[in-house]
Amino acid sequence: MSADVPGGHGPTRFKPYPVYKNSGIEWLGEIPSHWVVRRLKTIASVQLSNVDKKSVEGQESVQLCNYVDVYYNERITADLGFMAATATPEQVRRFSLHAGDVLITKDSESWTDIAVPAVVAEDMPSVLCGYHLALARPDGDCDGAFLARAFSAIGPRDQFQVSANGITRFGLGGDAIRTGLFAMPPRQEQGAIARFLDRETAKIDALVAKKERLIELLQEKRTGLIDRTVTHGLDPSVPTKNSGVEWLREIPAHWKVKRLWHLTPSDRRIMYGIVLPGPNVQDGVPIIKGGDVSTERLRLDRLNRTTFEIESGYVRSRVRGGDLVYAIRGSIGEVAIIPDELEGANLTQDAARIAYTPATYGRWLLHVLKSAVVFAQLEAGALGATISGVNIRDLKRASIPVPPRAEQEAIAGFLEREISRIDALAARIRDAIDRLKEFRTALVSAAVTGKINVRDDRGAEGTQI
Repeated sequence: MSADVPGGHGPTRFKPYPVYKNSGIEWLGEIPSHWVVRRLKTIASVQLSNVDKKSVEGQESVQLCNYVDVYYNERITADLGFMAATATPEQVRRFSLHAGDVLITKDSESWTDIAVPAVVAEDMPSVLCGYHLALARPDGDCDGAFLARAFSAIGPRDQFQVSANGITRFGLGGDAIRTGLFAMPPRQEQGAIARFLDRETAKIDALVAKKERLIELLQEKRTGLIDRTVTHGLDPSVPTKNSGVEWLREIPAHWKVKRLWHLTPSDRRIMYGIVLPGPNVQDGVPIIKGGDVSTERLRLDRLNRTTFEIESGYVRSRVRGGDLVYAIRGSIGEVAIIPDELEGANLTQDAARIAYTPATYGRWLLHVLKSAVVFAQLEAGALGATISGVNIRDLKRASIPVPPRAEQEAIAGFLEREISRIDALAARIRDAIDRLKEFRTALVSAAVTGKINVRDDRGAEGTQI
């Protein structure tokens, strides 16, 4: 007899246990006959940390394992680079990390980030469990690596997320953690399950990493294709000349280099919009912020609105269908075409409108403005130590390699076809990554709730993914 992993795919199959019983818990269902259901407080001591990152003179210097350390790592090891802090002797006694401890997130801005677990891999007496975390220290009947996996499983994790309270920030109380229910096999079997999952999730993670690297390579190809095409055109055999611009170097000899503002009509210059748009109103003028600059966001039902009174003072920055909008703050460097449904909408000071003359093909200019060669010019004049905003003056003065109008159209058509192919391939890879992650979660959940029997697994075949 064999059992499918819930949520799995393909030919992956595992044997079930020979005998099951009703767990008495609706969301858990049947469990192996020799397993028991235990509340966390009967298999581990639980403490909610009160150690924060503040340093107090006279207290002991320590390191702090914080929320981010747990959220992004399934295993807490000494090489993570912890935050420096201070603590009282009592805090050091209670919250120093021991091998096998399980740390979980106890509050977050999203309820889905509640009860995210990590197991402590080694004794770290100078590293303490930090604020926003709870420390569960297993007793002799509980394996910490198994418990951490159980916290991340469908079912066990859901009971904690449902118990979290809050509106803008969610928190999990000590009682809700301590009374959480887990299906527990004997200690030796817990260890076998944990080792099996360590091995099999490592395989899945390695495959995910390879696919994520492939997406990175596709994005590099996409960027390189745009940069190469908007600076050299489609015919590699044409004569070239020095552009006179450091970022552009050689361009086709029949092209010109123009400042961006020379491509815009004299009555609709490049500009940003409303400085203080006020709170969002139900009936008013749609406004485009820097974070709205994307095809998905530029829709009437997605935009905030400002009052007609406020907007009336910014008539000159109204947009028309076909205009380009450039994020100068927020999603810096993003560019999009204004859809016709947003005719008459306005901007905030975080976005700049770029209209263009009839001699300019808008979809070509869109790709030029998305290119790294143009962004490099704007980044060089960016405000702040890190790029926090683009100066509107620098945007207007950006050097643009300009081919004849017919060639602009050919370049845009070519780029749209090629980019579409690259994006479609990247989307298929992302779908494959999502399926692998779903399979990973299903495999962990099936193993720690007894839906599959891995006691005799020796890793010879493992999962088929």
